[in-house]
Amino acid sequence: MFESLGFETLTAPQAAVWFGLIVGIVFGALAERTRFCLRRALIGEDRRAAGGVWLIALAAALLGTQGAVALGWIDFAGNRFLAPDLPVLAIVAGGLMFGIGMVLTRGCISRLTVLAATGNLRAALCVLLFAVAAHATMKGALAPLAQALSAPAIPLGEASSLAALPGGAAFWTLALALPALAFALRSGNHPLALAGGIAIGLLVPLSWVGTGLVLYDDFDPIPMASLGFTGPHTETLFWTIAGTAVPPGFGTGLVGGTLLGAFATARAFGVTALLSFTAPRQTLRYGLGALMMGSGGVLAGGCTVGAGLAGVPTLGVAALLALAAIVAGGLLGQALLGRDASVPSLVPAR
Repeated sequence: MFESLGFETLTAPQAAVWFGLIVGIVFGALAERTRFCLRRALIGEDRRAAGGVWLIALAAALLGTQGAVALGWIDFAGNRFLAPDLPVLAIVAGGLMFGIGMVLTRGCISRLTVLAATGNLRAALCVLLFAVAAHATMKGALAPLAQALSAPAIPLGEASSLAALPGGAAFWTLALALPALAFALRSGNHPLALAGGIAIGLLVPLSWVGTGLVLYDDFDPIPMASLGFTGPHTETLFWTIAGTAVPPGFGTGLVGGTLLGAFATARAFGVTALLSFTAPRQTLRYGLGALMMGSGGVLAGGCTVGAGLAGVPTLGVAALLALAAIVAGGLLGQALLGRDASVPSLVPAR
């Protein structure tokens, strides 16, 4: 479709960067205002309200994405979440690592990216360590270990997608979306907070359609992508270090846009502030959590946003398993840390 839009000086990969930047700016602004974070929805003091925002975003993402599939705008053939072989060990181990890591850092990677833009130096260091660990697991020194963990797999064939099960895509989409929507509507949130969650969720199908249909070019193809921060952070790190050798993509634009959107919004509302570590033990805790999230996100196939918010709407069993493992890891991490997980002196004010 891209070739019919009339661009003469912009290629599809270049347009994808600008598209990612726009999506990121909107996500960053909305996530900063709604404090969008799965960790907060699981174990935060306001977990019911936070869970309502997260779940209504998931419901919007599900309905919007599968609506686009039904209209024939996109399809997920070949998508990693619908691979016929399910690497159970890697997904479960990675999800548990990511979940525990986000408890240690007091936020999932999308939340930390937003906080880094507001002046939180703890979050900024975590984002950097996350990107290094993810890149090492994806393509570096830890790649052989990741490959070994990914080797044991269960052959699911067509059953790798819920759409292939009895009831079809429509049934499973509603089965997942309606309970999430019901919880959100009973969460006690202000309508504006729920509207923000819906807007975040709709960025998922917008991104799938934008990269998979609007920017599709037979002569210069780009990968179909949506919201997510594991791959994009590794892409951004690699591009930052070796920009002339590695062209930016949608993910690089997404990360940059998220930082810009979050900063601009926080600045407009007067909530930017420099925050740093207060003790060596706190530095160790955050650093360890970031490294666990980075490696865990690669093994699980994505973060709370990439595998959860954007992955589950593909109806892939792998995405559902990854999200379940992340949730289990978060609850396990909270149980292991106990009260220390909520010590105010270790927590960003926002």
